[in-house]
Amino acid sequence: MKSIHLVFFSLLLIAETCFSQNISIMTYNIRYDNPRDSSNSWEHRKEFLLKQLNYYKPDVIGTQEGLKHQVKWLDENLKDYNFVGVGRADVKENGDGEFSAIFYNKRKFNKVESGTFWLSPTPEKPSRGWDASLNRICTYILLEERGTKTKFRVFNTHFDHKGKVAREKSAELILDKIKKINKQNYPVILTGDFNLTPNQPPIKNLSKQFNDSKNVSSSKPFGPDGTFCSFDICEKVSRRIDYIFTDKNIFVKNYAVFSDVVNQKYPSDHFPVFINIELRK
Repeated sequence: MKSIHLVFFSLLLIAETCFSQNISIMTYNIRYDNPRDSSNSWEHRKEFLLKQLNYYKPDVIGTQEGLKHQVKWLDENLKDYNFVGVGRADVKENGDGEFSAIFYNKRKFNKVESGTFWLSPTPEKPSRGWDASLNRICTYILLEERGTKTKFRVFNTHFDHKGKVAREKSAELILDKIKKINKQNYPVILTGDFNLTPNQPPIKNLSKQFNDSKNVSSSKPFGPDGTFCSFDICEKVSRRIDYIFTDKNIFVKNYAVFSDVVNQKYPSDHFPVFINIELRK
């Protein structure tokens, strides 16, 4: 009888392995190319940032702030990836303004559909919402894992840095849009720079519908608590404004914030947030 139980348990483990997918997700504000950044400008740090991405090899990367030429450069140099996204200033393919681009491993996943909406009362067209200082967007993608055909959605955004009402309304809009877009109830991951700390109402609102991946990680979170470093390697990083949210049915295996330095320089003014998750088919 014991041997039968052992065989059954082994088969159960094999079946669970076959019907689950391990996927790594990163969110990364790569800092727009600002010549006034001097020695921290894009030309001085892009190679280090590229090496960082190639080392950690996330399956999906939600980026923020990248301008057209930055996104194009990453697309040309990240050989295993494709991306989706548009500039927040217009609806042209690869248009003007900052992107909330999503890069994905093209060898592992097929793109099923994608889109972008604006964080405003008129989300279908380029627009500035409420008291925001700038146009803000959310880009999304439906991916299918090539082997198992498992599907999941990723939404990636960047909230306004000034507008209090805009941040509150943006959180409400994204939750509403996810419900309308994800009618098939596929697993959902939401990444982004929210320009909000964990105790602020919009983050609490999002956390009612989704898990803050740091709080549900199966293993102890790794790295600093904060994610906004402002390029200053001499200061303790404590301000946490970058998040990866997962729906309640996704198992978060681990969570990390990477604070890599080379020649006493950070590759961006934000640290990337990285998680490993498990999707069950």
